[in-house]
Order: sequence, then C-alpha cells, then structure tokens
Amino acid sequence: MMSKAERVKLLMLLQEKTRRDAMVNLHTFLQHYAWPVLQPGTKFVDNWHIHAICEHLEAVSTGQIKRLVINLPFRMLKSTIISQAFPAWEWIKRPHLQYLTASYAKDVATRDAVDSRKIIESQLYQDAWGAKFKMTSDQNVKTRYENDAKGSRVVTATDAAGTGFGGNRIIIDDPVSAAEADSETARATSIEWWRGTAATRLNNPQEDAIVLVHQRLHQQDLTGYVLAEERGWEHLVLPMRFDPELRKTTILGFKDPRKDKGELLSPQRLNNDTVTEMEERLGSYHTDAQLQQNPSGREGSIFKQKDWKFYHTHPDQMVGEMDEIIWSWDCAFKGASTSDFVAGHCIGRKGASKYLLARVCERMGFSATKSRIENEASRKPFASKTVAILVEDKANGPAILDALEEDVPGLTPITPQGGKVVRAHAVQPQHEAGNFYLPSPTLPGFEWVNDFTDLFAKFPGVTHDDDIDAWTQGVNWFQTRENFKRASVSPATGGNRVY
Repeated sequence: MMSKAERVKLLMLLQEKTRRDAMVNLHTFLQHYAWPVLQPGTKFVDNWHIHAICEHLEAVSTGQIKRLVINLPFRMLKSTIISQAFPAWEWIKRPHLQYLTASYAKDVATRDAVDSRKIIESQLYQDAWGAKFKMTSDQNVKTRYENDAKGSRVVTATDAAGTGFGGNRIIIDDPVSAAEADSETARATSIEWWRGTAATRLNNPQEDAIVLVHQRLHQQDLTGYVLAEERGWEHLVLPMRFDPELRKTTILGFKDPRKDKGELLSPQRLNNDTVTEMEERLGSYHTDAQLQQNPSGREGSIFKQKDWKFYHTHPDQMVGEMDEIIWSWDCAFKGASTSDFVAGHCIGRKGASKYLLARVCERMGFSATKSRIENEASRKPFASKTVAILVEDKANGPAILDALEEDVPGLTPITPQGGKVVRAHAVQPQHEAGNFYLPSPTLPGFEWVNDFTDLFAKFPGVTHDDDIDAWTQGVNWFQTRENFKRASVSPATGGNRVY
C-alpha cells in the first residue's frame, strides 16, 4: 500500500506528464488547462471531432497548414477550441506570436480574447508555464493585450474599418452572424473586409497562417469565396449528420470516421430529437447550410411548388373553421401600367396552418386603394373573424394609414424587418412543413392560383413581388405579434382587443 508521500509523488509525476503532453498536444491542453477555467464544474465531453480540430490546428502551428477553413455546426466548441484555447496554447512555446482575431461583431471577438486571457492568467496555466512570459500592464485591455515576449492579440470585426495591425496568425471566427444569413450586404461586407484588410495583414505571408471557421450560411459566404477564388486552402468539413458524398480527406489524411448516413456529429452534445427539432425549425435550406455545411442555391427554391397545400371548398365556406382572420396589404399608388401592384391577402389561421381566403392584386391609385381596403375590411363573411388589417408602414403605406385611421377598426401598421428575401426565408420552414393552404385552382374563379404559385417559385427573380410581400407580412405577423401592441375590433363584443 502506498504511503501518503508516495501518493503525492505519483500525483506530481502524473501532473508533470500531463503538463508535458499539453505543451505538444492541443487536445490535452484544452481538456486539462483550458476547460476547467472556461467551464468550471462542467464535465468535459470528448468526441472525435474535437480531436480532428485540434490536430489540424497543431498542423497550423507547425507550419504544415498555412490556410485552414473549418466548417461545423453551432454548439460544437468551435470558438472554445479555435479562438480561446489555441492562442493560449501556442504562447506556451512561442509567446512572441501576434494574433489578429475577428468576428462579425467586435464584442463577440472581444469575448473570445477575454476568455483566452482568462486561461493565460489562470493559476493552472501560471503554475505550469508562468515563467515563460508575463502579460504587460501597459497594454492589457480587452481588445488588445501584449506579453513581455512581444506577443500580442488585437481584436477587430468584419464590419469594421481597416486596421493597421497585423499578425502571425489571423483567426476569423464567424465572419457573418446567422441572423444575417440572408443578407447579401452582410456577406459582401465580410468578403470585402477580407480582400481589402485581413488578407494583407500577415506579418510574413510565406510563413504565417490564417484560420477561417464558421457554420456555412450561403453558397457565397466567405468560405465559398476563398475556396472558389483562392488557392492553398485546406478544408475541414464536419456536418451535423454524416453524408458520404460530403466526405473529404485533408492533407493530414483525416476523413470523417462515421459510416452510416445520417449519423450525428456528437450525439452526446446534441441528440437525435434535438437535431430533428432544429432541422424542422430551420427548414431545408438553412439545415443544408448551417447544420450540413453544404448550402444550396436559392433561386426558385424558397417556396417550392410541391410544398403548397390546397383546399377544395369555396373560401366563403371555410370561415367557420378559422381561429382568426387578417388582411395583409402591400401598397403602391402610381397606377401606371409599369408600376407595382397593390396586393391584399385575406389570411385565415387554423392552428398552425394559414389559409389564403381572398386576394387582391391590381394597379390602383391612392383613392382606389383607400376605398378597396375599406371595402375588403368589411367584406362578408370574413369580417366576422377579422382581427387585424395590416399595412406596411413605409413607402406609400403611411399615407394610407393616416387616411384610414378613423374609419378602419384593427388597422395595424407594420414595420418590415430585413429585406424581402430575409422575410421570405423567415416563413419558409412553415411552407416546407405544409402549413400554407391555397384554394384549389380547379375551383371556379380560382384559376389564378397556378400563376400565384409560379410567382412564388420564381422569387426572388421576379419583377413584381407584391404578392410575396403581402403573404410574408401576414404570416410573419402571426409569428411575431407578441412583439407588437395591436388593437383590433372584437367580432364578439365590438370592443378593442389587444394582441
């Protein structure tokens, strides 16, 4: 039986072995020196993908890889490993290294820099390697800090102006936020920042390295750009569900070890029920991009023809089945033969399903538009369950809202959030789930439904998108009404109802 002194000695030997291993093995460092600081009291759940990321970053550190793209889903420790642990680990042997780190927002990049500094300043790190370098007191703030070996870390953002700082390492972690996945402007800004700023900021372009890591958002995101337009990038792809067609072999000989199609990346972190719920919420396009790292083209694919559902009873006879009804209007007043249309949709909600009950789509001037909205608001039999009349509060909308304020109960100004494509993608998962119902084009008088579905299938490549605006505005209102205070006439009491 070991004595106490022998047990202490053995423990010290084991600690020393772990320390030596951690100096050359990023995974060991992550598990024993970074994780206890960043997630105290939380069990470290290991997985093969963590080893894969660490091995490729080690190859960056040794110079074997100089340009590395890593694509993987959210909640898989990408920032913890790459933006927080990796720089602290490299400073053990090479404290002179200088880092320029960026994200879509400066506060996100700052968070990662602060967490990396927490590792460096922790008792664990200092006990093991504190003699190698010291943080300087005169340059030790959240967005920029240095050590006494001339190593440094500077924080910036992909939407920021150019910086005069460079580095031996450039780490770009999420160049565009998931919230701006559909924003062409945000994607273009990140690419322009890369071309005009980051790509030229390596201290020694022949020896230094760049790491780009993010979940895919679009075919033309920064990953798509560098892989299509530049040479020399190594690509590590880790989709949420295994797809043998997406498997790649990297310069290290690594390839996804999973065998069965659909097998999860890390079921200990995100199990099948959780991932399935994510897929349903995201819809097929965002699932392919953000989870599978395989974004597909969008033109003609936001509202697929096959996902529309149809009802075969006349809309007038459907009112009794509806929980509530709204009118959603997209207004344009010029009335010229080339101007946009005024589009109004009468949309009924039955549980999670949305039914197009009536449609107006005509070129009208101001007076005609005002009269039409008034008449449709009182149209029978829909008026008995109509709870809101939505009018977009921009362009020509404010004039209509002012003119109808006293005459149309339930008039609700709507301020659109994001562009037309963004709003379309916000409702696309419902469309894919089969929750959108149109009157059957076989019903007398509803032959226009075929043109209606063709218009949606071609969006955004259409000249007139007024129907899309009216529909997405109405469906989005059902989803987000808790964010607005809305007063509308109660069919039952004639009083005001607030939503």
